Amino acid sequence: MNIQQMMKQAQQMQERMQKQMADMRVEATSGGGMITVVIDGSKQVHSLTIDPEAVSKDDVEMLQDLILAALNDAHRKVDEAMSKQMQGMMGGMKIPGLS
Repeated sequence: MNIQQMMKQAQQMQERMQKQMADMRVEATSGGGMITVVIDGSKQVHSLTIDPEAVSKDDVEMLQDLILAALNDAHRKVDEAMSKQMQGMMGGMKIPGLS
């Protein structure tokens, strides 16, 4: 295989990954479901749902913490999903720094 073929394959793989990232949706919750966030593979937030029970003007810090926890969990889930997809696309290839 020559270098041009390898570059073309790498570009095609990158394009597939970008499409998969755009199409991916991950949902995460915190506070026992009081906060729900949906993000895509590019980690763009698509929705944020807050249970009215979580809203208290006396405890805004708790609400902020719950939102952050849901967002962080969603980001972690995207990272895990993308890592699994990359492993599948690489087909067991041993590339230093990617395995």
